[in-house]
Amino acid sequence: MSEWASWIGRDEVRHDRLGEALVKRWCATLDRDEPLAGVVPQGLHWCLCLPDAMTAGLGEDGHPARDDSPESFLPPLPLPRRMWAASTVEFVAPLQVGAAIERVSRITAITTKQGGTGPLFFAVVNHETRCNGVVAVREAQTLVYRQASPAGADAVPPFPGTGCFDASGWDLTNELVPAETLLFRYSALTFNSHRIHYDLAYATGVEGYRGLVVQGPLVASLVLDLARRKLGEQALAHFAFRGVSPAICGEGLHLALRKSGEGLELGAFAGDGRPVMTASCSTIPSLRA
Repeated sequence: MSEWASWIGRDEVRHDRLGEALVKRWCATLDRDEPLAGVVPQGLHWCLCLPDAMTAGLGEDGHPARDDSPESFLPPLPLPRRMWAASTVEFVAPLQVGAAIERVSRITAITTKQGGTGPLFFAVVNHETRCNGVVAVREAQTLVYRQASPAGADAVPPFPGTGCFDASGWDLTNELVPAETLLFRYSALTFNSHRIHYDLAYATGVEGYRGLVVQGPLVASLVLDLARRKLGEQALAHFAFRGVSPAICGEGLHLALRKSGEGLELGAFAGDGRPVMTASCSTIPSLRA
């Protein structure tokens, strides 16, 4: 751990401008109607202030290469496979179309532990997104790094079992089949060139997945949109999600929502009932019953 202590507290500041066209493309990608003029869907902050590394500066996996130079925000942790594991999001104020956006990011923790498939590194990055100088979104994002899959290892996730998703007990559900076009569009929105989302030979032959992997924040965005259908636009004060197992392109994905205390419990499940993502959210106080 001491080897990476100097990275804790490292900051990065990025700037952007939120255009109406981005809102239109977000809604088109998720197959949803556009909101009223000027309203920005919650979750769209994931499409702002994106890493803009040169193509020549990408690693084998398509992510920006990491090294020990001052220009590398994330540390060169000695494990090659990176995934977005979880986030806790606080929606402080609505984003605004046409606004100047600033995102300040800071590495707050780097830890390691032994997982079932080998060592894991976890990096926690706090993001503060400001809209015309006012804090709009705070997020604690957890990234996980793991070693490469050994030759001959079973494909991830397991092949579908004989079970099925049980919709009973959920207040609202929705089923969709994420297609290559959906993954492509979301990668374009987020400037994400991680090859597991578009390069089938790399995803299966190098990283050991059963197919193209649906982006974690895309699953989170779909879950958020289910909450939007239930509660309306810009209704959430907090949202948290944790990836449990990869969703695979071309396979059924079930989104589910139910009341839980003063908030909602949400989830995403594969067709055989395998949990893909767990999530929870709470509404702004004025909307609580």
